[in-house]
Amino acid sequence: MAEFKLPANSVLKIGKTYPAPEGARNIKIFKVYRYDPSNGENPSIDTFHVDMDNCGPMVLDALLKIKSDTDASVSLRRSCREGICGSCSMNIDGQNTLACTKAIDDIKGDVTVYPLPHQPVVKDLVSDLTNFYAQYASVEPWLKSDTPAPPDQERLQSVDDRKQLDGLYECIMCACCSTSCPSYWWNSDRFLGPAALLNAYRWISDSRDDATGERLDELEDPFKLYRCHTIMNCTNACPKDLNPAKAIASIKKLMVERKG
Repeated sequence: MAEFKLPANSVLKIGKTYPAPEGARNIKIFKVYRYDPSNGENPSIDTFHVDMDNCGPMVLDALLKIKSDTDASVSLRRSCREGICGSCSMNIDGQNTLACTKAIDDIKGDVTVYPLPHQPVVKDLVSDLTNFYAQYASVEPWLKSDTPAPPDQERLQSVDDRKQLDGLYECIMCACCSTSCPSYWWNSDRFLGPAALLNAYRWISDSRDDATGERLDELEDPFKLYRCHTIMNCTNACPKDLNPAKAIASIKKLMVERKG
């Protein structure tokens, strides 16, 4: 993973202030984290006064308006605008969430916008998720079956077997859960984190998959799985209302059952 280090003796400083357009009456203040590791300067918080009479309802709308109308150098990720792709995950008003689904009216007072916590920062609101995606890949998130696929149809499941995947397959890999987890903050080099473990359990639970034992063997490690202390930050942070903590507990239960 690339190294993005803060300057020595780094202090978050007050940055620039951008006033609202002349004549604006409905103003909302956005305080946005700014940091460019290439220039060696300390990170700062820039203040933008946004005219809400000419802005969409979501935090992403305001950020795109700031980038379009005020400061084109503001960097962020975004794509679908519908809470599907997970690209615009960031820390808004102290909580990890998606900028495209976070309503501005739900935030009292100024809106603070930071990148996902405890991750290297590529620039401004863009976190480096190289390690996060590598951990997802490590759980081999695809069907592994020794049985040849039927030549003329899909691999079928019963209705009940299909229901076992509800609350698991909907993960959009936004990283809100993993970057809200203190165990992941301190052990992200070895603890797989809530998102990767939720996706591991998605395949462990799939009736069409024949590699349950192999998958559990891979997770039998003091750090990969057992650094989870059920703090529940992951479940509270998930913008899709999934429950990674429950999935992790289910994997631990399977570990005990197969030993018994």
